[in-house]
Amino acid sequence: MAGPGDTWDDIAEWWRGEVANDPVYREDVAPMLDRLLISAGRPVVELGCGDGQWLRRMDPAMGPVFGCDRSADLLSGAAGDHPVAVCQLPSMGWMRDRSVGALFSVFVLDLLEDIDTFFAEACRVVDQGGVLVAIINHPVFTAPGSGPFMDPDFDVFWRWGGYLARGTSEIPAGSRHVAMYHRSFSDLLTTAARVGWCVEEVLEVPLGPAAIEREPSYVGQDGIPRFLGVRWRR
Repeated sequence: MAGPGDTWDDIAEWWRGEVANDPVYREDVAPMLDRLLISAGRPVVELGCGDGQWLRRMDPAMGPVFGCDRSADLLSGAAGDHPVAVCQLPSMGWMRDRSVGALFSVFVLDLLEDIDTFFAEACRVVDQGGVLVAIINHPVFTAPGSGPFMDPDFDVFWRWGGYLARGTSEIPAGSRHVAMYHRSFSDLLTTAARVGWCVEEVLEVPLGPAAIEREPSYVGQDGIPRFLGVRWRR
């Protein structure tokens, strides 16, 4: 979510620039999504689609593809490619029970405070045998107080911070901030399991060479998981 008094419409222009200029999306995240997202010809919905960068790269064989987002400004960039809807996640009240074959989200789940409702609503709208895919910043990297450190031999490690507790961090978003909600990997998986989601595949991916070359402060972090991707099946 955006910071106090802000909305995603307020930071829409910043977000477009972030997506366009960051090699992480095409070199690190896109291969994760290609591997995790599965559909059997049933409708596919992206939760928090923004301006539609992932919608535009969907294989037509995936089936009908829809998007939703809280920002009407960002959705204006996606509407020309696929049907879209304004929504306020984690609510998915605009979708009928068991009406889709797959849901996916990229860097959205860790922007939601209420993941209990997210997983319950996703379970409601996905048909039996369907999937839910979520790609997020790895929980190791989002714990309040966490961060990299270098030992005397110049090896880079990660300080855990408050990893085991739910917490919040404020992340710069242009001239504003975005609240990122942290929960541990075990918390995430248990919350999903309680409402009926079964883990099918998990990916843990580090920063790729292009991202490290672009930002020298990331040197030495290529052995630390930066992104987490999970596919659940209903």
